Amino acid sequence: MNPLKILKNGIIDDNPTFVQVIGMCPTLAVTTSAINGIGMGLSTMAVLVCSNMAISLIRKCIPDQIRIPAYIVVIASFVTIVQMLLKAFLPDLNASLGLFIPLIVVNCIILARAEAFASKNGIIASMFDGIGMGLGFTVALGVIGVVRELLGSGQIFGLSILPEAFPQTIIMILAPGAFFTLAFLMMLIKKIKGEN
Repeated sequence: MNPLKILKNGIIDDNPTFVQVIGMCPTLAVTTSAINGIGMGLSTMAVLVCSNMAISLIRKCIPDQIRIPAYIVVIASFVTIVQMLLKAFLPDLNASLGLFIPLIVVNCIILARAEAFASKNGIIASMFDGIGMGLGFTVALGVIGVVRELLGSGQIFGLSILPEAFPQTIIMILAPGAFFTLAFLMMLIKKIKGEN
């Protein structure tokens, strides 16, 4: 398989957030700011790449009856490593993402890629699939975070962008703002792609 095609598939054609509409719990919950969205996306991508590669390596050794539990054990191991690294090197980000880091274990994106791709393909293709899907997820969370943070507080990455006279729409950093932003961006992407 062509690595560039696999990357493009994850970022654009089969984007987990805007096309497949999976992984909505962290998408809607942690994107109150751009840094949270990107941090969650990169954490998920790290787990996705590592678990895809590991599952691809051991796929022929796993009996069909215990396939899903085995995948969850592999994924949980990498989530634990990512969480320990965040606690050690980025404690503020770890605190703001909170419970959503351990919940990566049951993220539909990671389980779906393990079952649909890594269990059927080689290690290199699985690595590129993890990178592509992870980048697609990171870009989606980053864009949603930027829009919500900009409209909700007039800032991006904590830097004031909009003048104080610009009305801040607090609802954008609350739960309904996540739904509004996601719906608007999905509509925009469908328009750009020419879909009805």
